[in-house]
This record gives sequence, structure tokens and C-alpha cells, in this order.
Amino acid sequence: MTKAKKILIVEDDSNIAELLHIHLRDEGYEIIHAPDGDRGVALLESSQWDALILDLMLPGVDGLEICRRARMMTRYTPIIMISARASEVHRVLGLELGADDYLAKPFSMLELVARVKALFRRQEAMTMNLRMEAGTLNFADLTIDPVAREVRLAQHIVELTPREFDLLYYFAKHPGKVFSRLNLLNQVWGYQHDGYEHTVNTHINRLRLKIEKNPAEPERILTVWGKGYKFVSPDSTQGD
Repeated sequence: MTKAKKILIVEDDSNIAELLHIHLRDEGYEIIHAPDGDRGVALLESSQWDALILDLMLPGVDGLEICRRARMMTRYTPIIMISARASEVHRVLGLELGADDYLAKPFSMLELVARVKALFRRQEAMTMNLRMEAGTLNFADLTIDPVAREVRLAQHIVELTPREFDLLYYFAKHPGKVFSRLNLLNQVWGYQHDGYEHTVNTHINRLRLKIEKNPAEPERILTVWGKGYKFVSPDSTQGD
């Protein structure tokens, strides 16, 4: 029998939390609720979760900080952020900190359940693809191990967030191919984030800081002006 997926809901509105609990439990998920940010952090760090539904505005530790802490952990946990704040800046902050999806209150419970299912399908597909591909990618002194989700530069481990790893790995699977920001957003983040292409810029800048000798003159992740970005091995660069 398949073990039920565990979802942590961090939400201070008891009515919303109860509705989420009912709808997700009906889909066969195991639900735990934290009514504030402090309890949410404690539960996040004390157990493993298959997904996190996270309110942005919380008593105690806020949702953005919980998202940040979740993305510092080794295990990747899909995150759906929910908030009464529907402004673009809050959506972008959530996405840049690593949220997989963002819903503005009030939202349809059926839509949220559908997005949870979509996140699980996408995660399972990525896991299956990694198992099928499995091989380590090598580019000069840069190695990428998709199974261990480990990157080494000159034999030293490079500390990447889960989203940074996904972005670098996607680039590395298609060396020399030019991707627009929207292409990368759709492939690495998921289709639901159309309109937030500048999130890609932030993650590429962070990657360059971690894997380039000189981030201002990158040799691996190059800008193709007017088109997007491409990944190359340093011995084949043509300039940024």
C-alpha cells in the first residue's frame, strides 16, 4: 500500500486551515497544521514533508523566512505560498526564495488541490527522469551528479539551493542551446509562473557567483543578447 503523502499547512486563519485540511484529507493526504510561524518552523525541521502550504503573513516567524529555511535544507519540499497580499512584489519575493507556486486569497480550494497534485506529478516526473539519466555530467572542472544532487567545482562541493541546482542541471543537459527567460521559467519553475521571468535573472546571477571565476565576465552561463542564456564549457566560450 502506498504511503500517504504528508503535507504541512502553516496558516493562522483557522477557517482556511480547516477547509484545506478537509479537502486535502479527502484526496488521501496526511495533513498536519501549524497555527503560527514558530510552530511551523519547529515542525518543518523535526520531520520530513512531501509538501508545504505556507501563509505569507504569520504570527512569529513569517512565511518568507520559513520558505528561506526550507530551501536551505537538503531535502527538497514543494512549497505553495498563499497570501492575502496579491501584489507582484510579494509574489516575486516568494518565488525568488524558492516557492513553487503562489495563490492569492481568496482562492478556490479545488484549484489549490489541483496545484498540489500538479506539484507532485512534476516532482515524480523529475525523479523518474533523473533515475533514467543518472549519469554525472562533466564540463572541464565542473561536475554535476543528478542522483546525489551534488555539484563540484575543482573537486570542491558547490553549495546550491535546490532551485539553483535544477536550473544548472537543465542548462548542463542542453549545452550550447539558447533559452529565453520564459523557456527556463516554464521548464525549471513550472508553467504557472508566466510573467515572472526576472526571477530567472536572480537565480542566474547567484549561479554565476558560485561557479564562475569572474561573475562579471562569465565563461559558463552566457548571455545571448536579445535571446536569453546558454551554458557552455569554458574551453568553448565565445564571449558574453
